[in-house]
Amino acid sequence: MNTQYLPKSAKLVALAAVLSYGASLHATTTTSAQPLGAPVAGQNEFSPLAFSDSAEAGMLRRAYHILATGDHDYKGHRARAMVAVEAAGKLLGMDLRGDDKDRQPQVLSDEKLREAQGLISSVLGSAAVKDQRRITKHLNEAVNQINTALAVK
Repeated sequence: MNTQYLPKSAKLVALAAVLSYGASLHATTTTSAQPLGAPVAGQNEFSPLAFSDSAEAGMLRRAYHILATGDHDYKGHRARAMVAVEAAGKLLGMDLRGDDKDRQPQVLSDEKLREAQGLISSVLGSAAVKDQRRITKHLNEAVNQINTALAVK
């Protein structure tokens, strides 16, 4: 029997034991304590950003506020655009409601409605709403109502 062979295999076994101990020690020190029953997220998993915390949500809130502060003289189309944006926001988990009392002259209101229309169009192009027919239906309705409102003189 070769006496040189035993020490090498013993060294390999010892090295493997040290490496596996180090790996398990690393695994236990890098994980954070979780409550019992809580789902455990893997290292490569991520938690998706809620729509209400996104840039598109900010644009939708701004568009709704602009519509809410617009002039009343649009034969109901400004209000219908608000209802459509509110419905889309509700589907996205946002609370958009109310009609602001801070009214503007017609010329300024027209410009603001165009701004709101641009914001809504930007949200329509967002990946968060592109494939969601119910949401895009409401936002397209809002854009159409703004177009009709702007044609009212």
